[in-house]
Amino acid sequence: MPSLGVCGCCGALRPRYKRLVDNIFPEDPEDGLVKANMEKLTFYALSAPEKLDRIGAYLSERLSRDVARHRYGYVCIAMEALDQLLMACHCQSINLFVESFLKMVRKLLESDKPNLQILGTNSFVKFANIEEDTPSYHRSYDFFVSRFSEMCHSSYEDPDIRTKIRMAGIKGLQGVVRKTVNDELQANIWDPQHMDKIVPSLLFNLQSGDRGGGPVELTERCFRELLGRAAYGNIKNAVTPVLMHLDNHSLWEGKTFAVRCFKIIMYSIQSQHSHLVIQQLLGHLDANSKNSATVRAGIVEVLLEAAAIAASGSVGPTVLEVFNTLLRQLRLSVDYELTGSYDGSVNIGTKIIKAHEERQLQEAVIRTIGSFANTLPTYQRSEVMLFIMGKIPVPGVHPALPSTGSGPEGTRMIQVMLLKSLVQVTAGFQTTNMLTALPSSFLEPLLSFSLTEDPEIRLLVLQILLSLIDRHDNTPKFSNIRCVIISDISVLKLKVDKCSRQDNLFMKKHGQQLYRHIYLGCKEQSSGRQHYETLFALLGLLSVELANEEVVVDLIRLALALQDLALSTDEAMPVFNRCAVHALAAAYLNLICQLTTVPAFCQHIHEVIEVRQKESPYLLPEDVFIDNPKYDPASNTNRIDFQFDLIMCSSGYNTDRLATPYVPQYTDEDRLSKRKSIGETISLQVEVESRNSPEKEEEITFETLKNAIGTVGMEEQERERRRQVVEKFQKAPFEEIAAHCGARATLLQSKLNQIFEITIRPPPSPSGTISSGYGQSQSRSVPIYEMKFPDLCVY
Repeated sequence: MPSLGVCGCCGALRPRYKRLVDNIFPEDPEDGLVKANMEKLTFYALSAPEKLDRIGAYLSERLSRDVARHRYGYVCIAMEALDQLLMACHCQSINLFVESFLKMVRKLLESDKPNLQILGTNSFVKFANIEEDTPSYHRSYDFFVSRFSEMCHSSYEDPDIRTKIRMAGIKGLQGVVRKTVNDELQANIWDPQHMDKIVPSLLFNLQSGDRGGGPVELTERCFRELLGRAAYGNIKNAVTPVLMHLDNHSLWEGKTFAVRCFKIIMYSIQSQHSHLVIQQLLGHLDANSKNSATVRAGIVEVLLEAAAIAASGSVGPTVLEVFNTLLRQLRLSVDYELTGSYDGSVNIGTKIIKAHEERQLQEAVIRTIGSFANTLPTYQRSEVMLFIMGKIPVPGVHPALPSTGSGPEGTRMIQVMLLKSLVQVTAGFQTTNMLTALPSSFLEPLLSFSLTEDPEIRLLVLQILLSLIDRHDNTPKFSNIRCVIISDISVLKLKVDKCSRQDNLFMKKHGQQLYRHIYLGCKEQSSGRQHYETLFALLGLLSVELANEEVVVDLIRLALALQDLALSTDEAMPVFNRCAVHALAAAYLNLICQLTTVPAFCQHIHEVIEVRQKESPYLLPEDVFIDNPKYDPASNTNRIDFQFDLIMCSSGYNTDRLATPYVPQYTDEDRLSKRKSIGETISLQVEVESRNSPEKEEEITFETLKNAIGTVGMEEQERERRRQVVEKFQKAPFEEIAAHCGARATLLQSKLNQIFEITIRPPPSPSGTISSGYGQSQSRSVPIYEMKFPDLCVY
């Protein structure tokens, strides 16, 4: 009993805050925190906030002792008491208490016991959700970032405990971000030293879910919260570790996980920051230019998905940079495929390039270009179209490829790839003013490619034209030419709009070019079924989208010219092509006669079609545009009743205009076609068309033929002369160029002096000349006011 009195006396001498802290611990830890005593401790802390730091230090001391003695029940009670004090106290002196609290959390996290780690994490998360009234200038969370990241990668043997530890790590990282992201006094959580730990830890757990386990939902929620808090200047630091993680773990090849990651990123960040992510992906694509095709294809696929999501935000101000990077990758891929090497030479140890993988990459790039284009307004899409057109190599005009190893085949492949890109960009293109949206600087080079010998390139050009002209989704209704020879085209449900003033101007400027390219496309021996079907669709679209009365007459003239082309014996056209052109003309005339509803015209067209159906079905689409065309090479196609008559077709129209045969004009575009025959590129009959005057035919004489043939040699000489001039100005010394220009200036001045001398002489005398005293004649100068002018010269 005396000993008890001594102890009681000593206990009474202890500070009150220690006695209050001791009283919250029961004799049996399983009984839990003594709530009544905890209320007393809380009241004391609120009444005497200056004691809060001492309370925290004492609790920390007890907890450390209990951890060392493995008295985990008391450890839990101490953490519960700390949590309650944190929730209750928000005084200015709480910073010192927080330091004690974080010291105890750190002690628990350093333990090798999973339960203590989870206990410490839970307490830290509660603390992270508290908004402190006073800032802290010296608090550091570096340890917690490192420790929570380490817990995210836990490899504990028991899968259930491993999952709990990982989830605790994810919650801890989420708490660190919440606590620091809005506090300017704290160390910047967006610094690379922190992001390089946080982001890979989240991605590791996000990826572990793909293998059937892991706290995936919690990870994704935390990742989205992190990205959602990222400001403009922090996006790069948040995305760079994602790129590095995908690189280090070879996750681009699978595409699925990479796409999933960037979908989370694009949907989580603020929409106005979308272009920053896209720019990082483009830069990463450039950085991997010499990596395998599967890696580059994976990055491109991610770009494709990101572009679709960014449509609701902004692709950014550097639109052309996006397309420039993608087109550069397209060129490099073609170069790699043809040379078989990343550096243009095959050395020992060089990576083996697989052609089929490069082709898959090229298709992915083309799809991505289209996806980006679909996010742009019409005016920007027009700029992109011009930009891509300027990248298409034209022999003699643009350089072929950066590498010399790819050769002409590389040039052709680049042409095909870039035209395929234009097909994607122009898909769904709609504009109210085609004249401004499709300037000559785009249409003329595009149409020049329809004159090449390559059938694939010609077909791509036609597909681009269809996309540009079709503004009412009529193309699918013309896609099957075999179903167009019908008595009532109303079943096609065509959308015909009134031709606007801008459309009229467009056709006045470009109509003759379009007609000419349709005509020459039908004339090509390498044109196949798909070419003729696309040409018919183009004729149909012109009729329903851009046609006025003048255009309709020109299109009928063009159809009759195609019939004459198929009948001509001068053209070395295969039998299939002749039958195909006949069928194309028949299908189009059947369409246009019903669109214009001129009775006599419609009756004549239907009569000819009926005769063909009975006696020569091989001149109609049903028997020609099929897998096995049903035409007889020996069949007679020149029978008069098989043909459409000019006079009958002109019923109801301008007879004089229709009576003038259509002949395609010769233009500079033919120089790009590289045709083998002069007769294919030079029209001997020049059609002179003005906007308001009827057409006139130039008479063909021997001199005409001579001059036409001679122009070929003159063009070659002129081209060579220009090349020499350019080469001289590129390579000659500056002094020589200056002397040459000075000499030309002197010559010009002398000519001008001669002209001035002639113009300032006195005018001749209307009265003739007078004789001088020496028998010489002399001009008599007469004042201008006395001169007699002819009536025609007087205003």
